[in-house]
Amino acid sequence: MAKQNGFLKIEGTLDNLIFYKRDGTYYVRKKGGISKERIHHEPNFIRTRENNSEFGSCGSSGKMLRQALGTLIIRAKDSQLHSRLLSVLLQIKNCDTLSVRGKRNVATGIATTEGKQLLMGFNFNANALLNTVLHAAYDLNTSTGAITITALRPAKQISYPNGATHVSFQSAVCVVDFETQAHEVAYSAVVNFTLNLTPTSFSLLPTHIPNITGTQLFLLSLTFYQEINGVQYALKEDGFNVLGVVGVV
Repeated sequence: MAKQNGFLKIEGTLDNLIFYKRDGTYYVRKKGGISKERIHHEPNFIRTRENNSEFGSCGSSGKMLRQALGTLIIRAKDSQLHSRLLSVLLQIKNCDTLSVRGKRNVATGIATTEGKQLLMGFNFNANALLNTVLHAAYDLNTSTGAITITALRPAKQISYPNGATHVSFQSAVCVVDFETQAHEVAYSAVVNFTLNLTPTSFSLLPTHIPNITGTQLFLLSLTFYQEINGVQYALKEDGFNVLGVVGVV
């Protein structure tokens, strides 16, 4: 693998070279490896086919989850979200002790206690972890989806970016069926307040708990704003915006 250093950056294939971009840097490498035809048909590659099948299944589960939470994720994500989430889902797939190799899947793995624990605490923005931005206790009621925070002192118990004057809290409960790919999300109202030292208590209550079969994910998000002349503007710096999984049932 080599970097492209010239003025003209290329993406695509030319003869036996592949030009591509990754994390803002342009690379070039030679074509190579084993042909797809051999992998698909030769007995020696049965383990490879099994791994590819499970990898693809986990990839589909990750895509479904990202789409389900699109409204929240768009405000709080990092450039490596796809690969980080896929890594967790692959671990959850390994919790499936019922399916044969090549058929292990997230739907079966997440039904286990171990599988749920692997997704618990996942942060969609690795640059803003919930427990490093919010320094206050919260209570989750999984029956109603309510998240309650008592006597929060925003300016003292929230790590916020320079220029931020306000913060918004919102919760959500997302029910996902990793087998059928069905999903539904219910959101709470947005609670917005000034970043000051005034103690603030509030509860975030989703409109309902989705009535579909699947895994329940409870999420908490924080978004920062700057007020200018009475108008709040979302900060361009999204490194502090948070979206974390606070419960898995």
